[in-house]
Amino acid sequence: METIKTILNHKTIRQYKSDPIPDKVLDEVLQAGFRASTTGNMQVYSVIVTKDWEKRVELCKLHFGQKMVEQAPVLLTFCADFNRFNKWCRQRDAEPGYDNFLSFFTAAIDALLVSQNVAVAAEAHGLGICYLGTTTYQADKLVDFFRLPEGVVPVTTLVVGYPDEDPEQADRLPADGILHQEVYRDYTPEDIERIYKEKENLPQTAELLKENQLANLAQIFTLKRYTKKDNLHFSRVFLDVIKKQGFMNHSG
Repeated sequence: METIKTILNHKTIRQYKSDPIPDKVLDEVLQAGFRASTTGNMQVYSVIVTKDWEKRVELCKLHFGQKMVEQAPVLLTFCADFNRFNKWCRQRDAEPGYDNFLSFFTAAIDALLVSQNVAVAAEAHGLGICYLGTTTYQADKLVDFFRLPEGVVPVTTLVVGYPDEDPEQADRLPADGILHQEVYRDYTPEDIERIYKEKENLPQTAELLKENQLANLAQIFTLKRYTKKDNLHFSRVFLDVIKKQGFMNHSG
């Protein structure tokens, strides 16, 4: 029940104390990550631990200046990684066939499963976490920064440290707007109105609309936060990284 409580009490933390995380605690958190489910028990992922302050300053720039990257004592970068597995196969006279998009996607899923185990374990230890979506936006620069070889692609990053704030929990859509029984039931206009009503009527939504001078929350997402222009640009960047790192072989 304590695990369920930890998950249900999750909060995204963006302000951190500089207090270091004891090695024993960090090791236990990471070991919890390694117990995550993994395709075929291949564990095709790697985790890069960054503690050095100067490196975190540089990474802060790559993550669009999000100051928590400098504040928190630990940054964990989770990578899809077939490099290690491919080398093992070749050293055992077994030629790997993992230079394709499906293999990248498999490894990315593995890495994300590990990251969520780490997030829950960290919060169980009283630590705070924040996922950085900028990892995929800046994947090309992170490949260079971490000297990632072919077969390795960064997919997400966790900021980890002791919280220096106690924010409200972020809102979530109602369960009946997410769950489908047996088959997918598409949404009617009435369903959409009901599902998003609470989110649209939050005080913080009103503040955002006033600040951005827009008519509704959907426009904030499409015109400010995640624009088509940006999505297309970063899609091209990320696809180029996946190809460069050896995952887009289309030959038979």
